[in-house]
Amino acid sequence: MNSSLSELQQGIRLKKICVIDGQGGGIGAAIIKKLKQVYEETVEIIALGTNAIATSQMLKARANKGATGENAIIHTVQQVDVILGPMAVILANAMMGEVTPAMAAAISGSRARKIFLPLSRENIEIVGAPDIPLPHLIDLMVDEHLKKMSL
Repeated sequence: MNSSLSELQQGIRLKKICVIDGQGGGIGAAIIKKLKQVYEETVEIIALGTNAIATSQMLKARANKGATGENAIIHTVQQVDVILGPMAVILANAMMGEVTPAMAAAISGSRARKIFLPLSRENIEIVGAPDIPLPHLIDLMVDEHLKKMSL
């Protein structure tokens, strides 16, 4: 699967997967580790953090590149194929106010395919969402939902 260098040299555009997270960046880092395990370097992973700590943790998990803050998120989500992260990234003022209304609107309004984990520390409950541990949710996200997109 490590054919990304030859693909880049031939001008084939890799799929761009954006992982968005905030606070400590642990969820985003776990998603990126799983993506790297499954797709190696055949996709471009862009880490977008609502703060510098979250971005740093996702870059340590081997994202290809990363950026931080409202403008970076608003700008980048318009240029990617897929957006992954916790559901809270589309909730204005979530993550203790780190998700601004403009961020939430840009993410939810992006044309990119969005796959979110049903996690939120906000006062919101998703009816029908399974009570599954985070590692298993990430496996479902990457192994089932992303594979349906044939990346």
